[in-house]
Amino acid sequence: MKWIDISQPLDETLAHWPGDTPFSYKLTYTKEQTGSVNIGQMTMSLHSGTHVDAPFHFHNDGEKIIDLELDVFIGKARVVDLSSFEKIDEVALSQVDLDGVTRLLVKTSVPNRPNHFPNSIPYVTADGAAYLSSKGVRLIGVDVPSVDALDSKELEGHHALHRHQIYILENLMLDRVAEGEYELIALPLALKDADGSPVRAVIRPMKEA
Repeated sequence: MKWIDISQPLDETLAHWPGDTPFSYKLTYTKEQTGSVNIGQMTMSLHSGTHVDAPFHFHNDGEKIIDLELDVFIGKARVVDLSSFEKIDEVALSQVDLDGVTRLLVKTSVPNRPNHFPNSIPYVTADGAAYLSSKGVRLIGVDVPSVDALDSKELEGHHALHRHQIYILENLMLDRVAEGEYELIALPLALKDADGSPVRAVIRPMKEA
């Protein structure tokens, strides 16, 4: 089974949060200048593209990226389609089988368009986070820029997920992925003091027994 890349490509066309730092890449030195190699540099927000939020992103005393448990980002995951729901709440989540699910990847109604920042998105509610916790979910991944409404200042979804020790993975590319069981690798970088991290998220279908 081949790995499927569900990450947003990082280039200058990538949409970013209004007012945040856009992605850019350039060559600092060319092979002609060094005599041997090209050397590049990039500038970006840690919340551009496919990324993990650390609790420090929304809680001053929260864990940094380096503090998160790596095994939560590797292993069996389930992709579910909640595109018919406006919120990722208990009502929506109760419509799918979450028994035995540790890592949940959610397809929403928002098209996967990395160069377009959406006007509105489905979001995780407090009762949705509690329901996920009751099912044993430790990681939720969504195909939108946030687990909260784009204009939210309270960040109810972020805080509720944190209270239930559920990690957050955002901006996945799931439009062409069927519902079902997959292996997931979505490791954040080893950033010591960071509030978030870009990831290269990949999945592959689980082999049938």
